[in-house]
Amino acid sequence: MEFFKRQTNIPFMRLKKVTTVIALIMCIGAAFLLITKGLNYGLEFTGGTQIELRFNSPISIEQAQQVLENGGFAHARTQHYGSTQDVLVRIANVNGQSGTAETQLQDKIAAAFANDNIPMEVRRIEFVGSEVGQQLAVQGGMAVVLAILATMAYIVLRFEYRFAISAALGLAHDALLVLGIFVLFDIEFDLAALAAILAVVGYSLNDKIVVFDRVRENFRVIREGSAEDIMNGAINQTLSRTIMTSVLTLLVVLALLFFGGESLFSFSLALTLGIVIGTYSSIYVASALAILFGLSRKDLLPKPKAMLDDMP
Repeated sequence: MEFFKRQTNIPFMRLKKVTTVIALIMCIGAAFLLITKGLNYGLEFTGGTQIELRFNSPISIEQAQQVLENGGFAHARTQHYGSTQDVLVRIANVNGQSGTAETQLQDKIAAAFANDNIPMEVRRIEFVGSEVGQQLAVQGGMAVVLAILATMAYIVLRFEYRFAISAALGLAHDALLVLGIFVLFDIEFDLAALAAILAVVGYSLNDKIVVFDRVRENFRVIREGSAEDIMNGAINQTLSRTIMTSVLTLLVVLALLFFGGESLFSFSLALTLGIVIGTYSSIYVASALAILFGLSRKDLLPKPKAMLDDMP
């Protein structure tokens, strides 16, 4: 099944220098935002308190949020879990301060809802220390870096080192831009968003591997044409597959984004951004960089038998 009825012949690599410069500028901008402003880390990273509340009757998130704000919890975040009678409250540490003692916090929350004549019970309170949160942030960053390094090693073994470098830079581009958007719009970055970043690295890598595999095949089959022509042909040949895979995946992720609720928002948003950015980078970043790094036919053609026989 093909998305296009006829084989496309779009000269993608004609813009390779322009798209590389644009990608570089956007990455620098995203890195600048990360350094100067920083991510809006969620409770798992900053430390704080998570409280599970059970109400006698359904309550809206807006009503619960308003009651908590009136009770002095201006920075509290609320969401339903399980049912509309169950509310999860997250209160992050502010300016590095440790959370209020559990008993005091429980009494203060109970008093806030009692003032509005809303019966409820506190089912569970969990406290996350700031040191644990910082450790999670460091380990999460290491996980992303190690994932990119592992993909480089895989591509070097399967293809060629120019592909490995361009793919690694493309994956770093994808992750950096997603993080930059989270910083730019001050979106909370939690463990679910971190998991989505790792998923984006895997998804984007698969896109790039498909293109690179077709490039290698074309170099061995097509005897004429420059490296740029071969790359253009490979991208056009896999374009239908790329579009259909991305669109169908986006449909599922967009359903999570719009109907999954607040608990899945950061995860589905990071995936949505990653799929779009990753699809773009597979064509205009990783592929373009491979050409700019000097990829040629001889780099991918199998060694002549005579050379193999002379090898020890």
